[in-house]
Amino acid sequence: MNFPFLPERASTFSDQVDFLGLILTTLTILFSALVAALLLFFAVRYRRGSKVDRSKPQHHNLVMELTWSIIPLILGLVVFAMAVIPYTQIYNPPKNAEEIFVIGKQWMWHLEHSNGIRENNELHVPTGKPFKLTIISQDTIHGFYIPAFRIKRDAMPGRYTTVGFEATRPGKYHLFCTEYCGTNHSEMGGWVYVMTPADYTEWLKKGGQGMPDRKVETAEEQGRELFTTLACSNCHGSQDTVRAPSLVGIYERPRKMLSGKIVNADDEYLHNAIRKPEDNLLDGYGQVTTMPAYKDDQLTEEQVHNLIVYIKSLGRASGTPVATKTVPRSPAPVATRPAGGTPPPANNTTPMATPGQPSAAVELKSGTQTTATPSAPTRNTGSKL
Repeated sequence: MNFPFLPERASTFSDQVDFLGLILTTLTILFSALVAALLLFFAVRYRRGSKVDRSKPQHHNLVMELTWSIIPLILGLVVFAMAVIPYTQIYNPPKNAEEIFVIGKQWMWHLEHSNGIRENNELHVPTGKPFKLTIISQDTIHGFYIPAFRIKRDAMPGRYTTVGFEATRPGKYHLFCTEYCGTNHSEMGGWVYVMTPADYTEWLKKGGQGMPDRKVETAEEQGRELFTTLACSNCHGSQDTVRAPSLVGIYERPRKMLSGKIVNADDEYLHNAIRKPEDNLLDGYGQVTTMPAYKDDQLTEEQVHNLIVYIKSLGRASGTPVATKTVPRSPAPVATRPAGGTPPPANNTTPMATPGQPSAAVELKSGTQTTATPSAPTRNTGSKL
């Protein structure tokens, strides 16, 4: 049943959220009415000039004080327990949920499905299938909000946030931005199309846009190409070297930083290591990084996401090879890319260690660093992830 004063409900936990909202509204009205009635009663009864006995005023009543403390406490705990269930469902999607990457930017929503299909200000999903939205902002703070699904999550610059849902009713539903993000904030919206599984399968076959012959590259495929174009494999090979650690199996592995802090190599860590490598130096790799910092005007959030997806695909096996490309070495340092954001050519890279120079293999296992002692002192100044 849909109430006329509430948006249509179209997700699995819409009923829970609405029920919780109605309980809070009801309790607010009841307690407000009770306080107002008592206030009016005492104001009239003990008004100036009224004939009431004021000779023995009471300043303490244990039963009354316990009553108005314990009853609201119990009600508050019940409401809290009821709120925890939908909260954990919304912000902790199940592991089998399909991921959709969302970028908020002035003034549009860009969405990328796990199979590579991309949409702007539109989202197509089937009923009966859980989804996980991984959200980030390209510029300022935005708010991703689908009223019919009862989900809302901020899009933050430099930070990944997640929210999950499972649609239950086919239809067309509003998509809004709930944070004031600039002059065209009111125009930053779109539509969510919930389809039957059969219609969604047909939509996928057409490439999402009615173009069945168009090749759609996944985020992993685009990340692999970008990894080669940016010459990342010149330093990040299949094994740890004096220049840089291997990226094979890095995802969700503890990393010991130069400061001694142990951090988990999750999506946000990889994002920050790409954007600001100088702030994410690993222990054993010196205090200076030669890895360029890929700022917003050089790599978009979508490109950074594609790189992260590719790094995650490298797996956990230590022998898994990293996709590499034979690239001529150049003694020149990494050139700064122009503001236009054009990636550097593949041969424009910082040289590897001098031939014949001893190297130290560095491997971090659960935050512990083991270094093979070289025959001669070695200085580590490589890129750090």
